[in-house]
Amino acid sequence: MAQTVRLIGRSQREFAHMLIDKAPQSAIVTIRKANRSLEQNAHLWALLSDVSRFKPEGRLHTPEIWKSLFMNALGYEIQFEVGLNGEPFPLGFKSSKMTVDEMSDLITFIIQWGDEKGVEWSEPAKKDDNDGTR
Repeated sequence: MAQTVRLIGRSQREFAHMLIDKAPQSAIVTIRKANRSLEQNAHLWALLSDVSRFKPEGRLHTPEIWKSLFMNALGYEIQFEVGLNGEPFPLGFKSSKMTVDEMSDLITFIIQWGDEKGVEWSEPAKKDDNDGTR
């Protein structure tokens, strides 16, 4: 049976140690940074929708295309293909695989870019912006 443990405190670390001690021979353990939060994801799509509605420099893109453009600007590997309808669509890196810190960087970049372009955000800015939310 697979177990997932978030290492947020001492008791979770002790539980993880216990699981490792009881694990069968040849078991596999993976430790990785946490993926982006649901709040970050919701905020990301609100920002992307705001940018899409604003149409900066007359660019008419869906929020999905804007996401790929921003990720590409931050150095993530993105490839575009032309769909059967003649419209481009992105292939490659998915934001659902991003860590909390990576998502925070992406959100911060979108906000800075949008502020420079004069995008009117639908969500008010938050005083504590350490998770990349407004």
